[in-house]
Formats: sequence, structure tokens, C-alpha cells
Amino acid sequence: MTDEITIKQPPYLFNKTQKLIAELEERLGAPLLTYWNSRRGSVCDNDVVAFYELLERMGKTDRLYLFIKSAGGNGTASLRIINLIRRYCKNIVSLVPLECASAATMMAIGTDEIQMGPMAFLSAVDTSLTHDLSPVDRDNDRVAVSLDELNRVVNLWRKNTADTTSNPYKSLFEYVHPLVIGAVDRAESLSIMLCEELLSYHIDDHQTVTRIADTLNSKYPSHGYPILAEEASNIGLKTLPMDKDINRILLELNGLYSEMGQKAITDFSEIRSHSNEILNILESRDAQVFYQNDKDWFYRSEERRWITMNDNSHWRLTERVDGKVRKGILHIG
Repeated sequence: MTDEITIKQPPYLFNKTQKLIAELEERLGAPLLTYWNSRRGSVCDNDVVAFYELLERMGKTDRLYLFIKSAGGNGTASLRIINLIRRYCKNIVSLVPLECASAATMMAIGTDEIQMGPMAFLSAVDTSLTHDLSPVDRDNDRVAVSLDELNRVVNLWRKNTADTTSNPYKSLFEYVHPLVIGAVDRAESLSIMLCEELLSYHIDDHQTVTRIADTLNSKYPSHGYPILAEEASNIGLKTLPMDKDINRILLELNGLYSEMGQKAITDFSEIRSHSNEILNILESRDAQVFYQNDKDWFYRSEERRWITMNDNSHWRLTERVDGKVRKGILHIG
């Protein structure tokens, strides 16, 4: 009987994470904000409101540390997040112990200083786009298309085709809709503009800003190319090695967030399941905000795809008030 199956819940580790945040703030001598995505989470516009909830509780400060662990997401959200944080503090330092890629790299370059641990890396920020007219994969899902991929296809065509009068786009349009190509080209221009805006928060020289933005958008052969600390410094970013003890505590904090963000999937049958999974976590002293997926999944075989029903996904707030921990739903969007 599926009704008797207990739906799995992710663990809530607020007391443990708060202990580590208190220790980090004592060592850093300044307030700490944490921003963490699971492998299925991403930087999004709703994060801006979540950051606002925490920043309002913290108030204004001269210096603030921002722990970032994310594979990326929405670049415009990165700009909005950094712009918001700068309204509450004069100086922002990024703490990067692990992955800080794509749109998360945009967040980091908008801060005054980036402290990187031994396993830390940034990445290229060239834009990929999932459009309503994008090609579909074997599961009938829309796939992301990047301008770099399209340009490489065209360049390979021209390099290996003797007929210089032939048009590679005529064949390419059979697989990628022309409106998708136009949208990706526009997104690439947006990515460069976002990088320039973020860098200009702390770099006055326009030529330096333009050079770094162009490098991050076009130099690297892969979107996932890891930009390590030395390379980040070489391209003009202010990077410093992270204190060993700070790195150790942040890795411990990442472990707790990873435990909270583990898959909590309840399978009822081959075509029906329930997901209850934490994707994005933001935290400061005495307050934690996270987004939790809470929905049923059904496999529609005629369409070869999973659809959702009974979606109770929410942003949730856990806070400590007068020594007592309170939990509730945070209504965003």
C-alpha cells in the first residue's frame, strides 16, 4: 500500500551549522553570510529576497564575509545579490573553499577580495541558454545551447570545407532554431555587461574591467574550465590564500549542508515518486533560509517525460529568537 509508505524528509541541522558560523565569525572578526547550492540548485532571482531577509536581520556593517559554493545559475541574479549586499556593507570578502562556477563566479568577482582554499576554483562565465525552441535530448527535455559551441561548429565547418561560398548556418538551422541562435548571442552580450558592472564596484580602471570581463567570457575552451587561484590572480582578480583553519571549518559546514541537501526521494512505483529535497541554503547568525522541493512525480510514458503534481515546494525560514528555534514558511515570489 503506497499510502503506508513514509515520505522521506531531509535532515535539518540548524543547531550544528549555527555553531560553526559562530566559530567562523569569531575567527574572522566580522559577520558571515553563507550561500550554498546542491547539485540541483542554482543561483536564482528568489535568492535576492532570501538574502534581503538575512541582511535586514544583520544590519549594516563595514566588512562582511560571503561563503559561496555553487555551480552557477542566473547571472542577472548574481548582479542583484551583490548590489543588495553592498547596500549593507562597505567591503565584501568572498570565501571560496570549493566550487564557485559560472554565475557564482560572477558573484565572487563583484566582491573586493576572493580568498580561495586548496580545492577552490572559479570558472568561465560564457553563457548557455535553454530556450523554448531549443533542441531536445533523449528524455525529451530542452537542452542548453551556448554561443561558444555554435561558433566552434561554424569555425570547424569553414576550416574543413573547401567551398568557401557555402553557408554553414543553412545546415545548422536544421538542428538549432535561428531564434535560439539570436537569443544566445544576446545572452553572451549580457554576460559581458554583467561582468563589467560587477567588476566596476571595486575596480576603477575601465580597461582592466573590460579585459577581465572579456577573458572570463571568451578565453577558456570550456564553460567548466577550472580557474584556480594563481590563474585568477593572473587575469587581474584580487585573490588570496584562505587561512587553513577557516578552510577546514568551511569544509565542515559544507558537509552539513551536503547532508541537508541529500536526495530524499520516496519511490512508490516505477512511474510515481515523491521528492523532498533542499536545493539552496542561505544562513547568517541566528537565521537560516532554504528552498525545499516537495512534490509528487509521475512518468508520462506517451511523452517520455516526468511531470509534477501536488507541488508544495517552499522557501523555509529557521530562526533563533530569545533562545528558542522557530520554523516557518518564507513566502517569496
